[in-house]
Amino acid sequence: MKRARIAWQGAIHEAVPHGADALRLADGRIVAQDQVVWLPPVAPRTVFALGLNYADHARELAFKAPEAPLVFLKGPNAFTGHRSFSRRPADVAYMHYECELAVVIGKAGTRIAKDDAYAHVAGYTVANDYAIRDYLENWYRPNLRVKNRDGLTPLGPFLVDAADVPDPHALRLTTRVNGVTTQEGTTADMIFNVPTLIAYLSSFMTLSPGDVILTGTPEGLADVRPGDRVETEIEGIGCLVNTIIDDAAWSAGSAQGA
Repeated sequence: MKRARIAWQGAIHEAVPHGADALRLADGRIVAQDQVVWLPPVAPRTVFALGLNYADHARELAFKAPEAPLVFLKGPNAFTGHRSFSRRPADVAYMHYECELAVVIGKAGTRIAKDDAYAHVAGYTVANDYAIRDYLENWYRPNLRVKNRDGLTPLGPFLVDAADVPDPHALRLTTRVNGVTTQEGTTADMIFNVPTLIAYLSSFMTLSPGDVILTGTPEGLADVRPGDRVETEIEGIGCLVNTIIDDAAWSAGSAQGA
């Protein structure tokens, strides 16, 4: 099943797809997809992001592939929903998208064995983990100005139940900018796969429902600028749409409607 979280008529609702262009709310009402504000399909709790988890991406950045997971945390203000706007500050030289499979934890656990990892997964969604590359300090520590800006990590549109994704390591990732394909890859190329990441993180802390793991991106990065419409799509999971805006539009209060 695919499930969304939306804001409509002053309330937050859970919804499921209804045909190609509508959503069905829990109470049975039908609403057009372009009449709602899309929220991240899960309210993120602790969010773990992986750096350099695809060997081709590490090569693209002229870094050696890591020997252990490179993990950093993201704050809640970074997240926004499908069809939202994200700001490119006027003073930055290079801002790029990152199409990523997001793993949502559904069952708490500590010291989870790899063989048991999937039992702790609620489902999967799409993340676009934009980066302001100007401020990268070094290869292992993306700092706050790179990865934790308000609204710079769209998430959605839907949370897809884990049972409906037989193999999360056999999914095609594609990014399109203004309709032109700029990034293609497959989750099969992750250096550290989903069970490995769950086992690693839970070896020193408890994973809880609502925690999210962003699993990294393959090669194919490109600079994006105000007005660009960015689609990050993962086979079987969904297509997440986002539009880049400038400082003036952001200050005017634009947040949704891409």
